[in-house]
This record gives sequence, structure tokens and C-alpha cells, in this order.
Amino acid sequence: MNIESALEKLNCSKFRSSFHLKKKDIEYIKEKGWDKIQSHCHDFITKKLAPAIIASDGKQTPTHGHPVFVAQHACACCCRGCLKKWYKIEKGLNLSHEQIKNIVDLLLAWMHKEFDSFKETANSNRIEKKNNIKTPLQLKLF
Repeated sequence: MNIESALEKLNCSKFRSSFHLKKKDIEYIKEKGWDKIQSHCHDFITKKLAPAIIASDGKQTPTHGHPVFVAQHACACCCRGCLKKWYKIEKGLNLSHEQIKNIVDLLLAWMHKEFDSFKETANSNRIEKKNNIKTPLQLKLF
């Protein structure tokens, strides 16, 4: 799996590109550190996605509550149906160690991009406030 091309393809999906880490998720990553996030990621994928038969397939991954959950939805790694649709990984078979590693790597890459993007946005907001630059309020008229 080429991670960059997968992320680009996911970004073209209106649904998948609507998921973003929130401030609470960013703070959680800062508090726990990337090694712990990677461990959580591996555990979630191994326990909730890797088995051949999943009783609650399609409903096993919440949309919020942990940065990995958000990443799973953003990367279409939330259930076996999405894995089949996006990555042609058949249902009914245990995921291999390599497949688990590839999914974990993809989720971590997405979270790193989100983390860096959040940091850049926060920094640009601080610069604007520091320079007293006011941006006009956008009104939604229709």
C-alpha cells in the first residue's frame, strides 16, 4: 500500500475528508506520545478489525472518543466492509501481520498530518492575533 496515494484518494472523498482531529484529540496525543498512540492503534486493529468474523462488523468503531477512531473513519479502516471497498481486502479472512502493519502505518500517517496541520493552524492564529489582524466574518446567507 502506498500511503501517500491512499491519503490523496481518501482526501478526494467528501465523507472521508470530513473527519479531522479535534483539539481534545491533539491534547491526548501530546499527553500520551506517539509510541502509545501507535500501541493503541495496533491493539484496536488487532482486536476489532483483524479477526475473520466480527460480530458487530460495521458498528465496531465509534466516530469519536479516541484519535485512532477518527483516523479509522478518515482512512476507511473502520470495518471490514470499508476495507473491502477501499483496499480490496476480503471479508471472512484474518488480516495478516503485514496488512495490520500497513493499516497502522496509514492511520499513523493520517494522524501525523492532522497533528501537524492543527499545529500550523494554531500558530497562524497566534500570529494573526499577535499582529492584530482581523479577518472579516463570513456570513452564510443562503
